[in-house]
Amino acid sequence: MNPINKPILLIEDDQVDTMVVRRALKELHVANRLEYVENGEEALAYLRDPAREHPCLILLDLNMPVMNGIEFLQAAKADPELKRMPVVVLTTSDEQKDKVESFELGVAGYMRKPVDYQQFVEIIRTIDAYWTISESPA
Repeated sequence: MNPINKPILLIEDDQVDTMVVRRALKELHVANRLEYVENGEEALAYLRDPAREHPCLILLDLNMPVMNGIEFLQAAKADPELKRMPVVVLTTSDEQKDKVESFELGVAGYMRKPVDYQQFVEIIRTIDAYWTISESPA
C-alpha cells in the first residue's frame, strides 16, 4: 500500500505539542492523516488493534506518564509485528542516555523539540522529505 494512504501516529501527552505537530503537517501539505495517543500503553493498544491500519511513521515523545517512550520502544521493538515500523523520537530531553538508548532500540531518528515553531516545521519537513509522505505539489 502507498505510504501516503497510511496514518502517522503521534505518541505525545502534551496538547500544545500535538497542536504544533498538526499545524506543521498541515503547513507542509502532508496528506497522511494524523492519529494520536497520549502514552506508550495507548500506542501499543492502537498498534495491536487489528481494526486499525498500521502507520507509515511513528512520532514519539519520550517523557510521558503511564508508559514512557523508552518503555514503548522496548515493547514495540520486541514485537515481531511492530519492530520494523519507523519511529522518530521528538523530545525535549537533553539526556544523552535517552538518545543512546533510543538508537540502540532502533529508532530512525532523534530530534530535540525546539521551542521555535519554524524550527519545528523544518524538522517535520526533513522527516517528510526522508519518508516521502507528503502530497505532490499541484
